[in-house]
Amino acid sequence: MTAAAQRACIVGIGQTDYRRWGGITDRSQFQLACQAALAAAADAGLPHHKIDGFTSYSGDISEPSLLQVALGLPRLRFASMVWGGGGGGSCAAVDQAVAAVESGLAEYVIAFRSLAQGQGQRFGLHRDGRIHGSFTSPFGMHSPPSMIAPAVRRHMFEYGTKPEHLAEVALTCRANAGRNPNAVMRDRPLTLEAYFAARMIADPLRLNDCCLETDGACAVLVTTLERARDLKQMPVRILSSIHGSGPGWGTGMLGSHNMPLDVYASVNSRTLAPELFGRAGLKPADIDVAQIYDNFTGLVIMALEDYGFCGVGEGGEFVASGAIRWPDGGLPINTAGGNLSEAYVHGLNHVVEGVRQLRGTSTSQVTDAQTCFVCGGLGVAPTSALILGR
Repeated sequence: MTAAAQRACIVGIGQTDYRRWGGITDRSQFQLACQAALAAAADAGLPHHKIDGFTSYSGDISEPSLLQVALGLPRLRFASMVWGGGGGGSCAAVDQAVAAVESGLAEYVIAFRSLAQGQGQRFGLHRDGRIHGSFTSPFGMHSPPSMIAPAVRRHMFEYGTKPEHLAEVALTCRANAGRNPNAVMRDRPLTLEAYFAARMIADPLRLNDCCLETDGACAVLVTTLERARDLKQMPVRILSSIHGSGPGWGTGMLGSHNMPLDVYASVNSRTLAPELFGRAGLKPADIDVAQIYDNFTGLVIMALEDYGFCGVGEGGEFVASGAIRWPDGGLPINTAGGNLSEAYVHGLNHVVEGVRQLRGTSTSQVTDAQTCFVCGGLGVAPTSALILGR
């Protein structure tokens, strides 16, 4: 078998329905994970009993040993979870699946994320006991918006980023969601006037600068190109995958806020970007479409800078130019609506949409898309990213 045949690819995608927080009551969070995994296998045309590995992140409670029993899998060969980072682990879970199939530790690995926050712990609520909570709680930083707001304000101070630039990200994602029948906000168009009329959550972040809270699950099935030849779907190649953290970041925006001053108004991705693109043999200019983790609009602007799609400090003007809009922008982003307007599945839904783009089945399809950039949660550690290709 050639080295190329050993390379990893995505051959199946699956998802449940997406509903607002607390909206799924007829299935457990564990059942949602099973549903998404089975859907990914069916999409690939793979008998589900051939699944032999699972990866996830951010403390997903659906344990692989129980998934094996529930799905009737004869063998579990690989199970892995990415520590910390919240949605920063979304692409990292795929990265671990890549490592498993390319090394021969497993053959068919499901990377998944399942959330049904109305049934248990709700993300974003203040909880004591975090290691670095003592550095933020005394200052009223009890929720992600209040923790992220200082970095966005710093970016505005240093580079002249404007509220209108944040609005451009929110409006772009909402417009894309309007074409996606699975998006939670598909029937909720957003205007610039409505954006500015919405309440302030944590200055400078308004309501529509903050991602949704939703229930649902999704999954991708990773195997090698050699095995993909016997399956139903065109394989989407994983040209590059990476996860990690830059120097001195610690727990960053969602923790100590003691990251180095020269990268404070960034998303902890500048050290990852050169390696990510180098492994793929590509440059940012070679990317046709991007799925950028949009927990907050200001961080999307910083991510465009960190990953080299524009210069540092130029992200605001980049989005204002229309570059991120579909269909005419040079780098359409979040074509299913993203965390802001499709659903909040901690970013794995961005990977699913990246696969759709390269299959040509997106509801906001980029013409002849050959490459797709996807990144995980921003401003956290670890964070992660992928480059997908046809």
